[in-house]
Amino acid sequence: MSATGDLADRLAEDLRAVAERRDRRAFARLFAHFAPRVKAYLRRLGLDDQQAEELTQEVMLTVWERAHQFDPQRASPATWIFTIARHKRIDAFRRAPRAEFRPEEEAREIAREEPAYAEREIALLRDKLAQAIDALPPEQAEVLRIYYLEGKSHSEIADALGLPLGTVKSRIRLALEKLRERLGEGAA
Repeated sequence: MSATGDLADRLAEDLRAVAERRDRRAFARLFAHFAPRVKAYLRRLGLDDQQAEELTQEVMLTVWERAHQFDPQRASPATWIFTIARHKRIDAFRRAPRAEFRPEEEAREIAREEPAYAEREIALLRDKLAQAIDALPPEQAEVLRIYYLEGKSHSEIADALGLPLGTVKSRIRLALEKLRERLGEGAA
């Protein structure tokens, strides 16, 4: 596993330790890693040093209080914490309506802040999806790939494979249901 993956795993473990045992050492590691990054992110969004410091403290307090809400299946620790920071920034903007607020810039900043985490998450999701598709019955995987990767309509697939239109639709529907189950979205 890469160093980035190891770091993300350690940070996720620290979040679990805070959530489950209120582990102060784990939180100290999270704070040491994320507080300077969150503050720098907030400064790049136009906050002065004092405002950025205050919001960083709020963000890290929220991490301590809501660590139990972190779900490693939905986001990396960095993504989760920077989302909290973004929400705190929006709240600060609402409290001070004269502040300059550029959500499109914030989105770019989040993407620049921890790109290795985002790249890793995308790669993991891509691998997980490929494995889930490979586990489907071949006839379902085939119509799913043609529909989504080649962009063909249900009718075009039916013509190309010599199948009734209803069969193509059924296979796609069944394939999507199985993917949702395998990828954990069926329980939500």
